[in-house]
Amino acid sequence: MAKLRHVAIQVPDLEKAAAFYENVFDLKRVSKVDSPIGNAISLSDGVMNLTLLHFPEGTKGGKGGPDWAGLHHIGFVVDDETKTGEKIKEYGGEFFMQLPSYPGVDAEKKYKDVNGIVFDVAEHDWRQA
Repeated sequence: MAKLRHVAIQVPDLEKAAAFYENVFDLKRVSKVDSPIGNAISLSDGVMNLTLLHFPEGTKGGKGGPDWAGLHHIGFVVDDETKTGEKIKEYGGEFFMQLPSYPGVDAEKKYKDVNGIVFDVAEHDWRQA
């Protein structure tokens, strides 16, 4: 059984958004990454991971430009990535991309569902502490 463990929101200002979620919901910061594919701050309540993403001009992966804000993707922890990938295809989803290996970046496989919504599939959990 898959478990929803990760929600990613694209924001125009990482620190401002992180401060909001830390102060309002008492989420704890578990990592910060600046990378060529985009920047991220991950927060957690101990079970779910909320990753805030920012894609400066010239980076790939963002939606609607660097000032856009909204849901970017969700992530599932699964027992078997290969079997899950086969089921995704069987039910009309499609492989989207593999994140490149980069220090601090969780290199998940990304897929699109039947409506084009992007989601991650990984056998590992996201950082919670």
